[in-house]
Amino acid sequence: MENDTLVSLEDLGYQGPLLEDGALDGALSGGAASPEFTKLCAWISTELRLYCQLEENVHATNCPSEAEAFQLEMSGLLSELACPYPVLASGDITQRFLNSTDCLLLLTFLVSELEASRMILVNKPEKKNQESGSPMFLELKGICMSLGMSKPPANITMFQFFSGIEKKLKEAMSKVPPHHVGEPLMKKALGPVHVEKIEAINQALVKEYEMRRKMLLKRLDVTVQSFGWSDRAKTHAEKLASVYQPLRSALCTKSNISVAHLLAARQDFSKILRTSSGKIREKTACAINKVLMGRVPDRGGPPL
Repeated sequence: MENDTLVSLEDLGYQGPLLEDGALDGALSGGAASPEFTKLCAWISTELRLYCQLEENVHATNCPSEAEAFQLEMSGLLSELACPYPVLASGDITQRFLNSTDCLLLLTFLVSELEASRMILVNKPEKKNQESGSPMFLELKGICMSLGMSKPPANITMFQFFSGIEKKLKEAMSKVPPHHVGEPLMKKALGPVHVEKIEAINQALVKEYEMRRKMLLKRLDVTVQSFGWSDRAKTHAEKLASVYQPLRSALCTKSNISVAHLLAARQDFSKILRTSSGKIREKTACAINKVLMGRVPDRGGPPL
């Protein structure tokens, strides 16, 4: 069985030291305490992540004292892969992958998963987005339509294509007043390093605001649910759901702001308007703002 595993590893492209005579036996005996064994498992895990959407990632260890970290990560990976072997996926985590029999079974399972993933990819290759339906194509198509450009020829280079867009933009800008578009908010020229840092900042903000949106939407859900607690409202539960659910489903938690929005922003974006100012209030005012609460009955509090 070990020879079959070695042949499979070689076929999968593994070129590590465990292909040498007797090396795999020693690594299997050491199990989770063997850095070489953990390196092999980490390699298979990395390969699996190329074909499967896995959250858990297994890292190689540098010394036997790091065995517990490997056991935790590998147990998480086996749980994601729905490992059918109880000896590998259940019981005390710190007692797993310690003998050669269990380690060989683990290796056989991981190798078979990697082989199956590659076979699935070959037999059912991932359908690539058709050029006409990819987000980038749709964005470029929208730019061309906005500028009134004709369909570019098939043999045009990207440099020629973007040069044509730049030319059309300059023509369009020449037909409007000097300050019609406004000055850009970001005037400094950005290199790859700057864009990478801005993207990292944006991702941090996206996560922050995603958490805030989730909290606000949860508060909204709870508030709407509280409207249905009364006996009278319970008779209209279906009507309430039919009105609320379509509106609620349109509210997403993740922001779609990207670095492109920063590059396209103009200086007027930096002006902060009060939410109660005249122009803003025209769009946010509604009839319910004029409804006044009546006198609240005394609930036993101190007199005012």
